[in-house]
Amino acid sequence: MHQLEGVKVKQVRTYTAAALFSLLALLCLGGSGLAPGGSARAGLKVRRAVPPAETSRQEEPAERVSPDLLQLARDPETAGQRVRVIVQEGAGLNSMLASALGREVKVRGHFDTLNARVLELPARLVERLAEQKGVRFVSLDRETAGFGHVSRTTGADDVREPAGLNVTGLDGTGIGIAVLDSGIDTEHMAFLSDKGNGRRVVVSRDFTGEGRTDDPFGHGTHVAGIAAGNGRIARAEYIGLAPNANLINLRVLTSKGTGRVSYVLAGLEWVYQNRALYNIRVVNMSLGGPAVESYKNDPVCKAVRKLVDAGIVVVAAAGNNGKDATGQKLYGAIHSPGSEPSAVTVGAANTFGTDTRSDDGVASYSSRGPTRGSWTDALGAKHYDNLVKPDLVAPGNKIIDAAAEDNYLITTHPELDAGVSNSDKRRMMYLNGSSMATPAVAGAAALMLQANPTLTPNLVKTILMYTAQQLQGVNMLEQGAGELNVEGAVRLARLVRRDLSPLTPLGAPLLTSTVPPVPQTTIAGETFTWSQGIIIKYGYATGTDLITAYQKIYALGVFAADGVFAADGVFASDRTLLTSGVFAADNVLVSNGQALGGGTVFVGSGVFAADGVFAADGVFAADGRLEADATLQALSAAVSGDATKATPPACETETDSRH
Repeated sequence: MHQLEGVKVKQVRTYTAAALFSLLALLCLGGSGLAPGGSARAGLKVRRAVPPAETSRQEEPAERVSPDLLQLARDPETAGQRVRVIVQEGAGLNSMLASALGREVKVRGHFDTLNARVLELPARLVERLAEQKGVRFVSLDRETAGFGHVSRTTGADDVREPAGLNVTGLDGTGIGIAVLDSGIDTEHMAFLSDKGNGRRVVVSRDFTGEGRTDDPFGHGTHVAGIAAGNGRIARAEYIGLAPNANLINLRVLTSKGTGRVSYVLAGLEWVYQNRALYNIRVVNMSLGGPAVESYKNDPVCKAVRKLVDAGIVVVAAAGNNGKDATGQKLYGAIHSPGSEPSAVTVGAANTFGTDTRSDDGVASYSSRGPTRGSWTDALGAKHYDNLVKPDLVAPGNKIIDAAAEDNYLITTHPELDAGVSNSDKRRMMYLNGSSMATPAVAGAAALMLQANPTLTPNLVKTILMYTAQQLQGVNMLEQGAGELNVEGAVRLARLVRRDLSPLTPLGAPLLTSTVPPVPQTTIAGETFTWSQGIIIKYGYATGTDLITAYQKIYALGVFAADGVFAADGVFASDRTLLTSGVFAADNVLVSNGQALGGGTVFVGSGVFAADGVFAADGVFAADGRLEADATLQALSAAVSGDATKATPPACETETDSRH
């Protein structure tokens, strides 16, 4: 056992399921490179992953097994171990699959909506399982863990206050936010209705088998407070982004803060089946684990995509492994399901305790791209996804919000108590990480959907990125399109036409106004320029057409990445999905703090070296796995965070506590 500030972390071999989904930052914990070399042209050179001639080739069984599981199956030392696996089903699956492989195979669960089931079997039988008709992909039922003044600095206050430009009165009313986490303390004052004592946690479900829906760990309550906590504590100093939204409490992490992929799948399936009943428009996932297989095969990523196609915005944490144990930058540690292209993947920003944005930066521990999930071809060559992530960043350092009663985190680390109130029902605590940044974006999405309920998830994601602020001196693999700007996002969302449909022609007017909004926002007396672009596949896209003309990538059932492709190794736009006013570029830049596309090239052709060294700026995660020291580093980040000049927390007065 290793012990860090009172929290115990078991060190195990990195290829075991426990290490792959170990305590990722306590609350958030990552062949062919990003691009082949050989050209002097700036930008990433990309090739099609599957040549047309190979599209009809029959996959070998080993290609339908995740790399970590295949290693367990083929290692004589682990082949006899019993493992829990997620089987993704295809056409013609034998309903007697378990019995076909013998008595050693046990069925532990099934998800009919997601076309998946959970089996337990000896590792040595995994390849036989993959041979069965109708088995599309098999992966470990890995362990998962939660990752671990916001209203003013994000611009959310400007949405609510009369001074806000054209965006008054929004608080998330009527929008359901599903929080997949360690539970919610529904008795906490932060989750009562804005006025009166009505409860906004409208339903609670447990998928861990522990038979409880409260929050003994303490992570989920804090996350829910950031997304939708009311302003009835400490004079609304810690009000959530959507303070009157409904919360759906889906407990997928245990009292120890860990879970399994199957728990998460069960929660996501429940969301899909009950989305209309509770008007679930947003899902918050401040949890995850290393992205081992490609997003195309990852069962959680595929479930997320199903929800997005159904009209639900899924917001996922990038992770907290932005540096190694020596403090050096670590690239390639974006976690699942943040590796899913359709998810809004969020990294952590450090506001340094000020409402102004000019001093903001990316937290040192926030996971950096690119995504490193992979698939293996018939020749045994590994191909990495290498997508640019995160999509944007939001405040995630030294965040104060709701503390569940007697929770493990604050009991183990008393220094996390913010000292706001002595009442258990009003207590607040500090936490750090992309886990804390993620619900800020989820709350912002709820405000956007209240302002314009017809927005698709792809449009919500585009608007969030287009209106974000590019932080100076930070590259796209660290900040994506930039830092969350709620004021700009809601202002733009309200201008989008409400009669858009799959039949809307490419290039049709997107806005109700003939004049696009001024691409600037003022927060705390400082005015900044919007990014005016989006992160897309291996690079970015810019152009006013993104907000003035309808793009086919905004429809349901489409990836934004579908709008670009490789032509002779060079990034190009698909003119059946994107108008000619959208410019796609395949290089990764260091921002100059202005619009997206300004700055210097950080990653050009061939910069990803085969030995895993990334430029000269940091260390590249060579195989998508994290060593034990990285886990410990991330755990420390969640508790300690980065240095900040934050002022002392606002404490309640006797009058406050009577509300």
